[in-house]
Amino acid sequence: MTVQTRLRAISRSNSFGLFVAILVFVAAFHLLANGFTSKVNVYSITRSIGIDGVIGLAMMTVLVTGGLNLALGAIGVCSAMGVGWALQTLGLPIWFSMLLGVLLGTALGAINGLIVVTTRLHSFVVTLATMSIFFGTMVLLSGSNGFNELPHSLTGFGRMRLFGMVSPLLLVMFVVAAVLFFIYRYTAFGREMLAAGANPFAAKLSGLPVERLFVSCHALCGGIGAIAGMMASLRNGAIVPSMAGPLGADWLLPAFLAPVLGGTLLAGGGISVLGAVLGTVFIAVISSGLYMLQLGEFWIQTALGLVLLGAILLERGRAALALARSTRR
Repeated sequence: MTVQTRLRAISRSNSFGLFVAILVFVAAFHLLANGFTSKVNVYSITRSIGIDGVIGLAMMTVLVTGGLNLALGAIGVCSAMGVGWALQTLGLPIWFSMLLGVLLGTALGAINGLIVVTTRLHSFVVTLATMSIFFGTMVLLSGSNGFNELPHSLTGFGRMRLFGMVSPLLLVMFVVAAVLFFIYRYTAFGREMLAAGANPFAAKLSGLPVERLFVSCHALCGGIGAIAGMMASLRNGAIVPSMAGPLGADWLLPAFLAPVLGGTLLAGGGISVLGAVLGTVFIAVISSGLYMLQLGEFWIQTALGLVLLGAILLERGRAALALARSTRR
């Protein structure tokens, strides 16, 4: 492939389009919204990108299979509550408590996957049910009481400002993205997950353990969701059952919007880690700019919903175009 051909392919990619859109909106909000590029607002944006980016990357690992995980927010909150219980009640070390939280999220995600492959129900139905089960069980066990006596090293990390305006939570998101990029690009396990998601029947005929791969995708989603839950608690300075909204529903829009904008195929088998990251940046820029223009929450949510709908329609259009081209050949 020549350099010119490669540059042409990059310019037509979804990620390049998102990058250009981000630059355009940053310039527009810099001119229209007073203080948009101030250190305070940049810190707020980077903190949102860090948390929402990890949420989107977690959902992407299930979208690979052509499935959904509506219980992602509930898993994140349950895992964070587990970390708070280990820290505040049991007095366990920070690293061990966080490890337990990730393991808890991974286990809850694996439960979703096992139910999906065992019952052969769509993951939408399964995770809709487990969303209520996980959240309700957590509320019963905790009595709706949060944990607000976290170690100062944790809360200090959540409040830290790198270069006076960048949240360290952004770095956590980059680490998660780098790990996922490595898995999907350079490991057999990642390529097998993509193959199983693209065509489960053909993957099974070729000898791949499709059911086990699907369970692994859900487990990976749960583990990353646990990391997102801990990041959200660092932003709040406390771990509370309501930090992801009722039943964790506040995570659903960023969970779907970022990867779909980034080019992840809803039918499964195609992902873009870079696209999901850029999608998160795009959402954060749009949301912050509209807030600073003093638009109401309703209008902002409406705008984000329209962006999601447009991204889905665009993805469907690209799929139909690709199918038509392959048919002509």
